[in-house]
Amino acid sequence: MRNTKPGFEIIESSFGSSFYYSKYAENLNNKAHVWHYHPEIEMVFVNGGSGKRQIGSHLSYYTDGDLILIGSNLPHCGFTDTNTANKNETVIQMKPTFLGADFLKLQETKYISDLFNKAKGGIAFGAETKKTVGKRIESMDNQQPFDRLLTLLSVLKDLENAKDYKILNASGFSMEMQVQDNDRINMIFNYIKDHFQEEINLAATAEMASMTTPSFCRYFKKITKKTFTRFVNEYRVVHAAKLLAEKQISIANISYESGFNNFSHFNKLFKEFTGKSASEYRKELKSVFK
Repeated sequence: MRNTKPGFEIIESSFGSSFYYSKYAENLNNKAHVWHYHPEIEMVFVNGGSGKRQIGSHLSYYTDGDLILIGSNLPHCGFTDTNTANKNETVIQMKPTFLGADFLKLQETKYISDLFNKAKGGIAFGAETKKTVGKRIESMDNQQPFDRLLTLLSVLKDLENAKDYKILNASGFSMEMQVQDNDRINMIFNYIKDHFQEEINLAATAEMASMTTPSFCRYFKKITKKTFTRFVNEYRVVHAAKLLAEKQISIANISYESGFNNFSHFNKLFKEFTGKSASEYRKELKSVFK
């Protein structure tokens, strides 16, 4: 089994700053394409393009850029690749107390603590908020440390006030995650990521996690709020959605490339998870990308 070791990422603040900031052209941020976690809260703005969104036990596909906020120690994967077709990707990473614990207790800054608490499940923001704050996030690239900090504070304020957002993971996902849970669940996530196109055996996966099959099923459901089978199927469906946008091949071939051996089973699950058939989904994508 390869690449199953969980990635604990060590993050250094940018020079002269209390947080890390980096702006990548197109798909050059290729260092995070395994499941990994870190204590820092992470903000990612993908300017345009489409790709996978994999945060905690949430899996989905975005079609017009992305703006997300990921809580402390919430496992996630990279958001761009060679097929994303984004203009830029900006990543900001900050410790929960990067401004100081006392500073966050002030009435004027309490919104930051509230936002960070909400981010424990991962937050995806809508088109209006992306438009409002995206340019400011990118403009920080040319700012001096003090101005960059002020811009970040204003962006965090707008994110807390935003109405167009979605919490990605079920309540309690990250709050039950201890460091040892992160290690184990990241190992499982990475195994699924590397082997979803093959048959994934429940008993073998449980053994890999050093657990009996019943214990593993209870553990996985407790951590992710999903059954193991559902998570694997969702991973395959999201990959199929990505292929529907990126490859002009038959839907039958897409189902097999996504790990489904039964085409009718694929069709049933795809409609169950997305609310539409694969052919309807592809037609909608074509209208978006015209």
